[in-house]
Amino acid sequence: MLTLNRPEKLNALSPALLGDLRGHLTAIAGEGAAIRSLVLKANGRSFCAGADIEALKAGVVTDDPEFRSKTVQLLGELAPVTIAAVHGHCYTGGLELALAADVIVAADDTRFRDTHAQLGIVPRWGMSVRLPRRVGLAVAIRISTTCEVLDAHEALRLGLCDYVVPRAELEAFAFALAERCAASDPSSVAAIRHLYDRTSRLPIDEALDAERAFSSMPFTGS
Repeated sequence: MLTLNRPEKLNALSPALLGDLRGHLTAIAGEGAAIRSLVLKANGRSFCAGADIEALKAGVVTDDPEFRSKTVQLLGELAPVTIAAVHGHCYTGGLELALAADVIVAADDTRFRDTHAQLGIVPRWGMSVRLPRRVGLAVAIRISTTCEVLDAHEALRLGLCDYVVPRAELEAFAFALAERCAASDPSSVAAIRHLYDRTSRLPIDEALDAERAFSSMPFTGS
């Protein structure tokens, strides 16, 4: 379990918070298949209100200009099945963080929103890649250009999240789901995820050929 713990700022993603997150994600990545599932949650009233705008306006920088985007990317590349347990605000950078997870479980008080267009900026942490994969291109464009607020049930209808549960049951539900994922064979889980990622980029006839070829050979994890 990883917990965003900057509740006084609605867990806005400051360089310090992202640095802590990067350290934990790197350690988890180093464990390989030893960790089979992971729940990412947050303390306080919200999962994450997005990037720390005050830090951005103040010109706070990191040694690596892509440190923020690479941290979100690292979450999406972890071997464990990752489950984002979100509540309250799940906005912009926070939404990009949740979208990097394999499964999104939303409390019934969750509000999703992409405010890039409202702020006069463009996505850099994966929104333009992962949001269309979740909800389809047309809906993704609508969400990102209108900056509309989506409640949890509308997000579920659109496929933006996978489950909606009462706020009081969020953590228990996410942990139970993580236990189910952890009970699956880790080599099979890794192979399936690799296959889905590979075939999603191909035309259907090539994808079917790739699936048959892939399943005929031992999976090496690469």
